[in-house]
Amino acid sequence: MEPLVDGFGRVARKLRLSVTDRCNFRCDFCMPLHPIWIPHKEILTYEEMARVVRILVSMNVTKVRLSGGEPLMRRDLEKGVKLISSIPGVETVSMTTNGYFLAEKAAQLKEAGLQSVTVSLHSLKPERFEEIVGRKDVFSKVLDGLREAKKIGLHPVKINCVVTRGCNDDEILDFVELSRQSGFSIRFIEYMPFDGRHLWDVSRLVPGSEIIEKIREKYRLVELPREPGSTAVVYEYADGADGNVAVITSMTKPFCGDCDRIRLTADGKIVPCLFSRDEYDVKKLLRGGASDEEIALFIRESFRKKFAGVETLIKAKGFVPHVRPMHTIGG
Repeated sequence: MEPLVDGFGRVARKLRLSVTDRCNFRCDFCMPLHPIWIPHKEILTYEEMARVVRILVSMNVTKVRLSGGEPLMRRDLEKGVKLISSIPGVETVSMTTNGYFLAEKAAQLKEAGLQSVTVSLHSLKPERFEEIVGRKDVFSKVLDGLREAKKIGLHPVKINCVVTRGCNDDEILDFVELSRQSGFSIRFIEYMPFDGRHLWDVSRLVPGSEIIEKIREKYRLVELPREPGSTAVVYEYADGADGNVAVITSMTKPFCGDCDRIRLTADGKIVPCLFSRDEYDVKKLLRGGASDEEIALFIRESFRKKFAGVETLIKAKGFVPHVRPMHTIGG
């Protein structure tokens, strides 16, 4: 088929696939205190997800990232990974996880076809981390997951850190030291308005430029050319140390002009853009006897409606964030 193209000529090459909305953490910038889970019967089966992936691959989507919720909460995830990774044309299968179950499941997932992993870690201080995620005695398990992922050869291993002013913005250099010592890639993410508790406020946002300026007070950085469609601007250390740092500036310097992502929620909604309130129910077609050609046409028409970008919303008077909290969309 022809490539999947939106109304602005942007071509989809990457799928963000949410396999579940459930999560065992309660991060304050993501989850409501008392989430209402999507009923199990409304969650796509692995076979349904794989069918959508096959259709998207026929339109030149080649990279799949699994997310949630917490993807490792989904039973038999290695089955889903194997189904997806075995589809001809899928070049990479990666995953974003909170890391809690990673140490015990990493080897199975790698054998099934998982290639790389990104672990969310928002503080290197155990008590602070556990306050952020709303659970006790979990910090060491997340670190164990990171070590195991590196040990078994998942590559790259990245760390996502959402930086929030007054919470963990004093740890930026601590994360840099972790990167230099471990070889991990640290991705500092601007705080976005998708929290289930509606705590987001611009005063809590730490711009990516401020983060890089802070690091440069101690280390010389070399900015790498940004890959087309990438959400991150990556910097290496001028002294040749292992690892790298990156900033994801979704709020202050969006990267919408060459965005190449499409999203599929766990309950079967096509979401052309993380910030958009628009979503299109492909599950009805999957369970209603539609052909692959009909589903492909539906996806193509839905993706064509993708809007110009985040700035359109952020600068709009009366900006209202997405009605879904992050855990139901898939980051």
